[in-house]
Amino acid sequence: MKKYNSLTHILGLACACLILIGCGTTQPGAATAPPPNSARLLVNRVANFGSDLSLVLSVDGKDVGSFTEGRNYSGYLSAGQHVIIARVNPNLTDAGPARKTLNVKAGQTYSFTAGLSGGKMTLVKNQGQTVPTY
Repeated sequence: MKKYNSLTHILGLACACLILIGCGTTQPGAATAPPPNSARLLVNRVANFGSDLSLVLSVDGKDVGSFTEGRNYSGYLSAGQHVIIARVNPNLTDAGPARKTLNVKAGQTYSFTAGLSGGKMTLVKNQGQTVPTY
């Protein structure tokens, strides 16, 4: 009986520790300080993109996310040159990807809207969005 009671206390303490550790981590969407010498990149998925289609976004050849209806990308880029590519998944119409080369300056926000137009992906720069944000 004593062995069972000790085991129960140990398991209870372990669960309590896991809960406390989970509370101490940063939750998705929580405000965090931007990395030093960085800029913010925002990519919005147009509303009429298609409900069964995902926007797949890559930065410098690495996928940073797949965004379904109502979802958008928000992330940071280091200063310097970067290549942003937007493509559709599944690509049932053989739509070509959209590609933008950015010369990123620290402290700026770069905002684009991604969509499909004329059988191609598009990345359109949102006006007035390369202003310091921090």
